Amino acid sequence: MSRAQAESVIKNIIREIAQECASKGQAVSETLVAFMVKAVVLEPSNEFNVDRTLTKDDVQKLIKLCVERLMDSRSPSLDTVKMQVYFDMNYTTRSDFLEEHRRVLESRLQPVIREITDSRARTREELESLYRKIVSAVLLRSGLGSPTDIAVVREATAALQSVFPQTELGTFMSLTKRDKERQLLELTMIVTGIRLFNKECGKGGEGIDDLPAILNEAVPATTQNVDSEVQATLRCAANYTALIEKMQNADSQEGPSTQLVKDSLINTRQHEAFLRVILNDVISCAQQVEQLEQQLATRMEQLQATVQSKTAVPTAQVYPQFIHLSQLWSCFQDEMVLLSVLSNILASLEPFSRGHRELFSDEVLAPFLEGAPIKTDEQRLQETSGPENRINPKELKDFDWLYQETTKNFNKLPIQYRAFCAWALGNFDRLLIPSNPEIGVLRYKDHYYAFSSKQAAYEFTQNPDGYIRLVAEGAKKSPELIQLLELHTQFASITPYSQGKDQGRMIEKPVTKCDSGTQTDTHLLEANIVKSYEWNEWELRRKAIKLANLRTRITHSVQTNLSNMRRDTAIQVWPPKENTTQTKTDAYTNVPRPQVFLAGLRGGGMTTSTQMEKVDLTIDVDQT
Repeated sequence: MSRAQAESVIKNIIREIAQECASKGQAVSETLVAFMVKAVVLEPSNEFNVDRTLTKDDVQKLIKLCVERLMDSRSPSLDTVKMQVYFDMNYTTRSDFLEEHRRVLESRLQPVIREITDSRARTREELESLYRKIVSAVLLRSGLGSPTDIAVVREATAALQSVFPQTELGTFMSLTKRDKERQLLELTMIVTGIRLFNKECGKGGEGIDDLPAILNEAVPATTQNVDSEVQATLRCAANYTALIEKMQNADSQEGPSTQLVKDSLINTRQHEAFLRVILNDVISCAQQVEQLEQQLATRMEQLQATVQSKTAVPTAQVYPQFIHLSQLWSCFQDEMVLLSVLSNILASLEPFSRGHRELFSDEVLAPFLEGAPIKTDEQRLQETSGPENRINPKELKDFDWLYQETTKNFNKLPIQYRAFCAWALGNFDRLLIPSNPEIGVLRYKDHYYAFSSKQAAYEFTQNPDGYIRLVAEGAKKSPELIQLLELHTQFASITPYSQGKDQGRMIEKPVTKCDSGTQTDTHLLEANIVKSYEWNEWELRRKAIKLANLRTRITHSVQTNLSNMRRDTAIQVWPPKENTTQTKTDAYTNVPRPQVFLAGLRGGGMTTSTQMEKVDLTIDVDQT
């Protein structure tokens, strides 16, 4: 089977699974279905061999297993997968967020801008309508008030007239499309700066929100909200970890399912990881707002010093300051958008962690946690800190250990498994316990591993390859660990099915593809070509004479019986001229040819001074 045929079969399987889930009342995305298909194939107990072509029975079995997992509404594992899919599809970096926001804003403004740049207004009413459209475009792009508010429109119009009066529309109409767009952007920034400065002076500012004050309230509130979510998640993780440790040490198997508790712990740790990403972005937003406030205050002071109640200020001095003021305000707007997006993502992550909290509420866990020590992440780090808990490199000479004193970027080391204890993951089958890098970081095969205790580090060094393989096998049972522990690179060399049969092919991270299209303008540069234009004065004279002669000519047409019902023809001729003109005498004019000879240019040597003489050799015309 070729690669194209295999992709077609996989797409059909994904589409059929999504349709079957939809028929049962559960709407799922194709991305989630694709992840679930990979999870089912990776799990060894399902016995899917990717080294051979799937039979019809294999396809039906795969579809059945995927639908059963996707329809399980009380599965923490499925909630974790949904959380990962949602976060991957909706979260991106700060710069990408802002770039996408600006792209969407420009696409919404494009019809208005195109209507202005393509306008061919001539009459007074059309020019006034065009000017109103420019005011609306300035308001929409700046985001300072609504174009339907009369007070806002009047203020924006007054600011625009001080920069771009209606008498300049003629010059604006003669520009190319790109120059028009560039001038509209510049006018928007200048008008925005003027309105913001007027608001600061108390002379305007209709419809302009106080973004710095709003951000100063919203950023701390969002930070507190995210931090409270993190603390609640850490409490759940501590309870689940204590319960799993108690169940591992107990002889009886009374209590909830160990697999279900581990899935809940994985969900909690994944939620914590996403919350910390959002929290870091909110903190960066707070730092950015603080810097912008300082720059805004400095710019306002400079503008006050430049203007100083003057009736006229040179545009070369004040316009760049207005433009910079507009750019600062645009940065405030970006922070508002970014904070809103992060808040929406935060609220959308909560349903994915609600299932295990309802399943293992405090009342349900209390009887099983009785007598079990519940340790938070901070308490675990404190217990394993100190010189006595460090690895003695003399006892493990065959391994390379790193300590905080041996590296400057100790906290930035790319520790495997997202800094969870590598020994606990393999020894206790997917138990997520945070590690303490101060114990010592093991560098093994160009990878870094950290551990939760000194004893865990010693045991890991007894068989590091075996523990690494156990972690990979655990990730096959819980595929959500592939993203949580960042195992994409490792899974590129792991076969999904190996039970004494033929080794399967390697599973690699799928390449995300999508259909895309691009549309460009037919003419990037507007060309105003007048076909009748002629630069030659004599050619214009010739055309004028031709038109003047045509006025005195007669047009004749002839029609016969044979040409009846055919198209009309016309012939136009010029009769030859019969008049001639001759002058009485011939005359001409001639001038003498001037000739001058300079004598003595060679000089008289080193002792005699040079005496130059000019001789006129011009001959009169009569003598030639």
